[in-house]
Amino acid sequence: MPDLSTLIQPDRGQPARTIHLVDAKGFDAWLSAQPPRHRTAAQAQKLAPTGYSSAILPGDGPEDWSVVSVVANVERLTPWCLAKLAETLPEGTYRVEGREPGKALHGWLTAQYKFDRYKKKDDKVQGPRVLLTGDPAKMEEALRLANVTFKLRDRINTGANDMGPADLEAAAAGLAKDYGATLSVAKGKDVEKGYGMLWAVGKAAGEGREPRLIELEWGNPEHPRIAIIGKGVCFDTGGLDIKPAAGMRLMKKDMGGAAHALALAELVMQHRLPVRLHMLVPAVENSINGEATRPGDVMISRKGLSVENSNTDAEGRLILGDALTKAEEANPELVFDFATLTGAARVALGADLQALFANDDTLASELLAAAETEADPMWRMPLYDPYKEALKSDVADLVNAAEGPFGGAITAALFLKEFAPAKAQWAHFDIFCWNSASKPGRPKGAEAVSLRATWKVLKDRYAS
Repeated sequence: MPDLSTLIQPDRGQPARTIHLVDAKGFDAWLSAQPPRHRTAAQAQKLAPTGYSSAILPGDGPEDWSVVSVVANVERLTPWCLAKLAETLPEGTYRVEGREPGKALHGWLTAQYKFDRYKKKDDKVQGPRVLLTGDPAKMEEALRLANVTFKLRDRINTGANDMGPADLEAAAAGLAKDYGATLSVAKGKDVEKGYGMLWAVGKAAGEGREPRLIELEWGNPEHPRIAIIGKGVCFDTGGLDIKPAAGMRLMKKDMGGAAHALALAELVMQHRLPVRLHMLVPAVENSINGEATRPGDVMISRKGLSVENSNTDAEGRLILGDALTKAEEANPELVFDFATLTGAARVALGADLQALFANDDTLASELLAAAETEADPMWRMPLYDPYKEALKSDVADLVNAAEGPFGGAITAALFLKEFAPAKAQWAHFDIFCWNSASKPGRPKGAEAVSLRATWKVLKDRYAS
């Protein structure tokens, strides 16, 4: 990972090239006010009043130039409005004319992310593009957020051969060491006896990749207790209900919920929020061997509910159910869980808009407002109780997956609700965390979603 502190710097009046910003509303007036050489350069480079359009403007000397870029609204910069410039401009130092970059610092940083763990090293890597800011507090916040975003992307982009349950445990151990947290990990017989659903999903994985519940606790026990939970399926074959090849191609990202939990937990500890943090990552590989759980097998959850396994590819909700029960035992007031849980959420909302389920209207309103402010889109989906009928089993208390093609994201969330802490505000995020194509600041591959919005809610609630 690059040294992110080299990519944004305090503005002390040092030499820097100017970035002029204009929006569609002011484009014609700006263009008409420019000298002829600027108008000619803009025309030659096909500058248009559309987002991300830009042009290099000549200065007085041969090495003197600036850049103009079109944004949606010059008065309200988004995280992504400078991101394309950070990808395309030559190396050097830049300053936005007449304003602070604010939220746009995030996109400037994340646009310079590259995942090259498995690639031959390139000796001709371009130097950094540096953006200046006169707001040290915004700069520090942007650096911290980008730092955890880079780590999150790296963890999801890494192949499952190098990102198994033990590697998630190592990541949590690193956080515990860095921030003085307490780490505990249940494995083996402790999982088999105490977390029946977690054990059923992961017991077919090979030696060294056995299922485990990873827990991290941090903060003053007298402070409000919050739980952050992330689905850690490090690879999902679908189990005996095996996925087709196309469906298995991206299943290294099925631990994306765990990557989000690790990232949000690190932000909480970095900022020393006055909370008692409880992070839980149920970590498994959903594999196939002679020990694999079969369709029709019945599991006894940590909560004591019996669950008939109606589909071994509906494994994420099983491991989350046991983790939610464990979280409830400590009486949290707020619980977030993140999971790459259902294709149904993607059918309903697509890849960019994340599905939010919440048992509390106030919490849902806070999250949706934060999502709007942070340009971190999500949409509230209903916990429609009549659909619980679809989770009934003839032989057990529940099935893990409803039959039929309809409402799959809702029935999955309703399954989780059976295990969520009843007295806590709870939000479940059914996320995709992957860019199928590159966008400014968001290269193809792993992506942080709902992270900025949930972090804002935690800050607004708990920051002293």
